[in-house]
Amino acid sequence: MSTSKSSFHPALAVSNIKNHVPVTLEMENVQYSTWAELFKIHARSHRVIDHIIPPAAGTEKRPQQEEDKGLWSTLDATVLQWLYATISHDLLHTILEPDTTAMEAWNRLHDIFQDNKHSRAVTLEYDFTHVDMADFPNVSAYCQHLKSLADQLKNVGSQVANDRLVLQLVSGLTEPYQGVATLIRQRDPLPQFYQARSMLTLEEAGRAKKAAQSSSAALVARSSEGHTDVPDNSSSHRHNSGEKRHHNRNNNGGRSRGSHGSRGGGRGAGSSGSPAGRGGQLGGSSSRGSTGQHSTVQHSPQFSPWSGGQQWPWLASWGPWAVPPCPYSSTTWS
Repeated sequence: MSTSKSSFHPALAVSNIKNHVPVTLEMENVQYSTWAELFKIHARSHRVIDHIIPPAAGTEKRPQQEEDKGLWSTLDATVLQWLYATISHDLLHTILEPDTTAMEAWNRLHDIFQDNKHSRAVTLEYDFTHVDMADFPNVSAYCQHLKSLADQLKNVGSQVANDRLVLQLVSGLTEPYQGVATLIRQRDPLPQFYQARSMLTLEEAGRAKKAAQSSSAALVARSSEGHTDVPDNSSSHRHNSGEKRHHNRNNNGGRSRGSHGSRGGGRGAGSSGSPAGRGGQLGGSSSRGSTGQHSTVQHSPQFSPWSGGQQWPWLASWGPWAVPPCPYSSTTWS
């Protein structure tokens, strides 16, 4: 009966230790405290904690029968397999020795990570006091690294109190989180580390949501502006047509004035001493200007405005209609 009871043990039902101790102990990441705590919890829950940590005086149990000795050896080998499966290859080659027990392997790992405590404490203290949130992608990574350094300091004998941990958390925050930092500092007593972390995480989620809403609003505004900025081809065509008509009207006005001056010159030839004769001379100069001999047209103040003079400058830009022709009379103007 006792044999059947001793033949089964909870530790023998564990098929994959990685499901219970997901952390792999390595020399580089310095996660010994986390790994050791998880391993001890698992060993205690499966009633094999005395294979890695010696029991207190007076509570040590020794196998009395041959069957119990065999089960003890089986359980010790099982715990040793757990150790080897949760450490890196470098550490495995460092502590691996023939005919070793689980407790001996446990103590070797402890000595590797817990030696030179004072030197480790100095290095960890420097890293702990120079943690800045700007070096991390988010709040969770920043808080996790800070908590890991505090745990390592605890393992080397430098306990980090909660108030110091929270104050160090607040001092390394970036500018967008200064409002939450002020709220945390003003609380008396200071909140627990996990409470401060929760406040920062909520603030980060709120800022991310607000940034997403702002981006959506800006995208909608740009889309609306894109529709209103489409050029109006019809209005541009009308503007260009107006410019062409204005240019043609100016050219026609110049040619009309030149032709009027030429006719005035014909009449002036009849009486050279009359004002009309002077107008004929001016008209002749205008005719020469139209043939390319002169580039400017000069008119006398006594010249009629209907001959294209400069006394009525508004005629050049008056309406879309052409300038009316000069009415020539059969009698001489007085």
